[in-house]
Amino acid sequence: MKKKGNSIGKRIFRLIWKTAAWFVGLSLLFVVLFRFVPVPVTPLMLIRSVEQVFGDDELRLKHDWVSIDEISKNLPLAVVCSEDQNFMNHSGFDMKAIERSLDAAKKGAKRVKGASTISQQTAKNVFLWPGRSWVRKGFEVYFTVLIEFFWSKERIMEVYLNSIEMGNGIYGAEAAANFYWKTSAQNLSRTQAAAIAAVLPNPRKYSANPPGPYVQARIGWIVGQMAQWGTLRFE
Repeated sequence: MKKKGNSIGKRIFRLIWKTAAWFVGLSLLFVVLFRFVPVPVTPLMLIRSVEQVFGDDELRLKHDWVSIDEISKNLPLAVVCSEDQNFMNHSGFDMKAIERSLDAAKKGAKRVKGASTISQQTAKNVFLWPGRSWVRKGFEVYFTVLIEFFWSKERIMEVYLNSIEMGNGIYGAEAAANFYWKTSAQNLSRTQAAAIAAVLPNPRKYSANPPGPYVQARIGWIVGQMAQWGTLRFE
């Protein structure tokens, strides 16, 4: 019985080891691959499509990949000012923002500002599913470390702006620009870019055009931050 128990234990260990090895290998493969090629679809896009099919909404999935050179410089600046002002300086995680978030939570704040960086949001959107479990958060940390190591900041921003949800069934800058203003991502004005950035915390609840009172206030704040920031440079 003892030998049999040891044999079962060894098999379980080998299975776990092989599964982990396959996961690491495949994750590295896709991270390196997406360093050079467009991301065709994300788990969130598929999940939202299934929800639409089985829900009351019509099926909508608008996603047109464009190079970052074909995206107005206003949009990267707007999302940095809105979502992650330390983006160019951190290595995937804004430790000061995390500390502030934890302190606010300890003090019992009803609304705690999130500390998720653009790098974390990109990792989550491209490789993972939505959710708040510690397991998913652990995978998010893992993929954030990988993309920060293998990708440049410019590539992280390019993938982010092409993959993130910007409306109900609207993914990426090109689709958002066309849906909200019948224009291209390359022609987004400063105010339009700020409007897209303003709805990112909850793009299915808020509209970039026409903006409600909350989004309008956010647009004004983001435009002000953009004016103070100046130019966002990836060199």
